[in-house]
Amino acid sequence: MRGLLLKSFRELWLPTLLIGVGLVGANMLLTFLIPKVEEQIGDVFERLPFAKTMMSALLGTDVGQQMTAQAVASVLWVHPIVLSLVWAQAISLSTRVPAGEVDRGTIDFLLGLPVSRRLVYWSEVLVLMASGVLILAMGFAGHRAMSPWMPVEMRPDLRSALVIMANFYCLYLAVGGVGFLVSSLSSHRGRAVAIVLAVVLASFLLNFAAQLWPPAQSVALLGVLEYYRPALVLMSGEVPWSDIVVLLAIAAAALFAGGEITARRSLCTT
Repeated sequence: MRGLLLKSFRELWLPTLLIGVGLVGANMLLTFLIPKVEEQIGDVFERLPFAKTMMSALLGTDVGQQMTAQAVASVLWVHPIVLSLVWAQAISLSTRVPAGEVDRGTIDFLLGLPVSRRLVYWSEVLVLMASGVLILAMGFAGHRAMSPWMPVEMRPDLRSALVIMANFYCLYLAVGGVGFLVSSLSSHRGRAVAIVLAVVLASFLLNFAAQLWPPAQSVALLGVLEYYRPALVLMSGEVPWSDIVVLLAIAAAALFAGGEITARRSLCTT
């Protein structure tokens, strides 16, 4: 496994670093700008009541009259730029094996090494998990570096921020797990990436629509973003154990299913 991990490190250190730096910059910028938006948001809500509905849709939960300063601050963790960077990392890593190797024509060489298919697969899963910790930690560091410039009433306390990051990491694992499952069934990386991307985009749109269109609420549970709601964590201060368990269950089921399919299916470049 050491050799496999070194191979993955040589191939992935630069894109992972770039995504991490992107998260640092995005979180620093959003942490700086959100308080300026919050200063004017009350007036906007009074003049345009529909704006509160749109904000609830972005946050993925109906905050009603509880649109507190900290609830507005939670936009930082659900902003499309932040989600896109994290999902890009999860999708790019999870579709490398086996779909990426088959697509490049290198699967025969990889499986010709004196290692089992399961070892190859789970070494990639380990890389996914470790890189997720790294990029989220970098993004969190960017936020905390700028948080002293936030108003005290908007500044998330360290405990709540860490709970959100743990929930975010579980979301990352769930998306990565789905990516590994799709990759295990595909021989073309582009197709696998497109399918996983469609899944996460559909989840985002479903989560958004559920706050605007009541019929969509009945199927909102099918989207992974239903189990990632930072605004509720900041408003209640509670750990969303049920959401974390659901996301981890999705990740575990998808990863183990993908591992068994990879170990048993025919993999060749012809």
